[in-house]
Amino acid sequence: MRADFNVPLRDGTVEDDLRIATVLDTVRWLREHHAAVVACGHLGRPKGKPDPQFSMAPVAERLGELLGTQVPLAPATIVGPKVHPLAATLAPGEVLMLENLRFHPGETDNDPAFAVNLSELGDVYVNEAFGASHRAHASIVGPPRVLPSAGGRLLFREVEVLSQLLAEPAHPFVAVLGGAKVSDKLGVIDALLDWCDTILVGGAMAFTFLVARGGDVGDSLVEPDMVGECKRLLETDRVRIPVDVVIAQDVTDDAETRIVSAGAIPAGWKGLDIGPETAAIFADEIGAAATVLWNGPMGVFEVAPFAAGTHTVAEAVADAGAFTVVGGGDSAAAVRQMGVADQIGHVSTGGGATLEFIERGDLPGLAALREGRKR
Repeated sequence: MRADFNVPLRDGTVEDDLRIATVLDTVRWLREHHAAVVACGHLGRPKGKPDPQFSMAPVAERLGELLGTQVPLAPATIVGPKVHPLAATLAPGEVLMLENLRFHPGETDNDPAFAVNLSELGDVYVNEAFGASHRAHASIVGPPRVLPSAGGRLLFREVEVLSQLLAEPAHPFVAVLGGAKVSDKLGVIDALLDWCDTILVGGAMAFTFLVARGGDVGDSLVEPDMVGECKRLLETDRVRIPVDVVIAQDVTDDAETRIVSAGAIPAGWKGLDIGPETAAIFADEIGAAATVLWNGPMGVFEVAPFAAGTHTVAEAVADAGAFTVVGGGDSAAAVRQMGVADQIGHVSTGGGATLEFIERGDLPGLAALREGRKR
């Protein structure tokens, strides 16, 4: 079973177990039906070789705690003679965790031989890694070529919700987008303009839009080669950008901050959060919506002085009477951190995967499962 176990760690323990907890239904179903489960995933970017800081040991421990059973961790070779006997001798209902798939260069290189070696560890393949299914990696697209394969419950739920979101959304449909770079989200913004009534832009990407409107943004992050695209998007008159921002010279808990007009940031200062007026405007737009999609924080919400914008948006999405979807990553972390995740219609486990599905309507992992059925 391939899962998305790429969870945040702090001091060697799992800080947020959303991506582990959301696969429990599938793991429990498999165990109840007498399957032995070889679970696998990746963690961080260890560059194709073992790196202790990216070991799956904390993930195996947390999965075991949630299941109420021991989940041993296989050796760092991932496949081969040290691992195959462990998988082959699992009793029905037992669970084994493979070491970080990215400890092997064949994972990100989509090496067919590595995919075959992985497939030899099981009789059936289950893709429960929606959050990684936008990657054409060996463990995502390889096993369906050689094993009977299926999507897990989480994967199907993610596709079902996002398909519903895009098929016939109730209007007004408001999308809230944050994050660092316009270039990362240009495709999804263009796609969302086919469905959305309004797109609210926050995060560092907002400053390239502000430059496109002729504003001064000080030392804020800007993508000069995206200014023309931002002008084009602003001309649709459906993209809203901040009117005020929180600025500072340093990204620290004790930084001196100011609230200024979004297009009047002095030199030496940088925008690090949307301001209170913008947050109130965004909250009103969200409150009036019938459908809301949120992906990306409004500022550097991990640092206290720059968290207010993200918190206001999270509260507005939680309080909305709309069909609400939070698109994974930092947005999902924010709603969980604030304790309002249970007030959201759907909290996606996929950040990049969610955006790619919205932009393209498909993912390599989904295509691999469909092709596998044709074998």
